[in-house]
Amino acid sequence: MASAQTYPVRVEADYPERSSRPLAVLALLFWIKGVLLVPHFILLFFLNIAVFVAVVVGYWVVLFTGNYPRAMFDLVVGVTRWQTRMTFWLYGLTDKYPPFQMR
Repeated sequence: MASAQTYPVRVEADYPERSSRPLAVLALLFWIKGVLLVPHFILLFFLNIAVFVAVVVGYWVVLFTGNYPRAMFDLVVGVTRWQTRMTFWLYGLTDKYPPFQMR
């Protein structure tokens, strides 16, 4: 089993000192937060198509070369980070609206 230091991807969420009450009320109306995330959904739809292609091509590259290309890895990890930040905000685990970036 891999330790936290050697594993390439790690997900963490800091416990907030204070939470926003208006966002907590907004979480009761879950669909409103979903509407606020529509721009993210649109961009991530197309990015997930690119990730699917990168993963399929990456399987073949690994099969023949033994190495997973760094650019493909960065794309998959970046999109996963973006989706995770978006999901954390949607579920109320963070009050910070997710940025439009893969870093």
